[in-house]
Amino acid sequence: MSAESKSAASEWGLHPVLPFAAALGYATSVIHIYGLSAYVKPLGEAFGWSRAEVFAGLTIATFIQAVMSIPVGMMVDRFGPRPLGVIGVLLSAGAFALFSTATGTASNWYLLWVIMAIATLPIQATIWTSAVASRFEASRGMAFAVTLCGASLAGLIFPLLATMLIQSQGVKAAFVWHAGIWIIIAFPLIFFFFRGANDAPKDKDTAKEVSTTLGGMTFVEGLKSTIYLRLFVASLLFTFTIVALSLNLIPILSDRGFGDLAAAGFASIAGMASIVGRITTGFLLDRFRASLVGAIIFMLPVVACAVLLVSGASAAGATLAAILIGLTLGAEVDVIAYLVTRHFGLKSFGKLYGGLLAALSIGTALGPVTAAKVFGAYGSYDPFFWLTIAFMLTSSTALASLPHLAPPRAEAN
Repeated sequence: MSAESKSAASEWGLHPVLPFAAALGYATSVIHIYGLSAYVKPLGEAFGWSRAEVFAGLTIATFIQAVMSIPVGMMVDRFGPRPLGVIGVLLSAGAFALFSTATGTASNWYLLWVIMAIATLPIQATIWTSAVASRFEASRGMAFAVTLCGASLAGLIFPLLATMLIQSQGVKAAFVWHAGIWIIIAFPLIFFFFRGANDAPKDKDTAKEVSTTLGGMTFVEGLKSTIYLRLFVASLLFTFTIVALSLNLIPILSDRGFGDLAAAGFASIAGMASIVGRITTGFLLDRFRASLVGAIIFMLPVVACAVLLVSGASAAGATLAAILIGLTLGAEVDVIAYLVTRHFGLKSFGKLYGGLLAALSIGTALGPVTAAKVFGAYGSYDPFFWLTIAFMLTSSTALASLPHLAPPRAEAN
């Protein structure tokens, strides 16, 4: 076994459970995003809301998260990720359960989303990735892939779980069951195994590990870089389109004649594909030019939209589109987080990645409601598919233009 392989193997040997615990935490952080898709039509039918009105709450929440992304990053850099993560998963599950108290008024709905936004602030992606980045260097791409598979897991489980619970318990009670089932699964592993280098007891070995790991640019130095600007643009345009496609996938397919469970099944296919996408991306990031890996992956939604534009009610077309959307969903945050660590280091990772999370949050806030408004105006999602094609071409170009970096294992030497 080579020295490089031993380095990666030793990281996994020392911290084998950390990325998996972080994955469950990350899944919890998006319960209100990936968990929402199955509730869109039932809530609309129950309260007489349009799809845009249902998604308006998500827009409010993600704007709040965007504004707070950098302050949360500062807290991670200062206090470490563990205390935020452990408390945050409980708060987020509780806030999601509170959706069961929706009364049908706009003010009540928006208030519930404000509570949801505040509850999820301590468990943004920065928390989970910073802990993993502090423990993994040679195998950082794969460790990130496992961690961020949490969103893939959410995309795989939450739509089907929610659909079954809505059918058996009703739309309001489903929120409570959904949150309760998930926290019973996720919390124990997070509580016992989620610790970054900054969270470990401050003995001599830990101090040495932290001091040798957290190098890189300051926050101001990173912000002045054109590389950061390109990452910001790529993040914003990507999430605007791909999150909208993901959250509207069930409505898109049900409008084409597929039943609710069948449409949820296609959404779960996207979730399974996203797991493959993340693992494959992690493998590639550790071995090839990361910016080009990301640029190629970001082109997949272009193909997915082309398929949706021409496939009609074809099950084969729906399957292919779901797979392509899932593969990209399995890669976007991995690529951005990885490129931040490689271009800027870990010294101010929380703050710098927090800034890019603001872009990701803004895109998440605007994309789904824009897609819903396009549907309301045109009775079709086709114009949004064309917008997605344009935005993803731009996002891919921004990543492809980034400068080449030395292979990560060479950097470690």
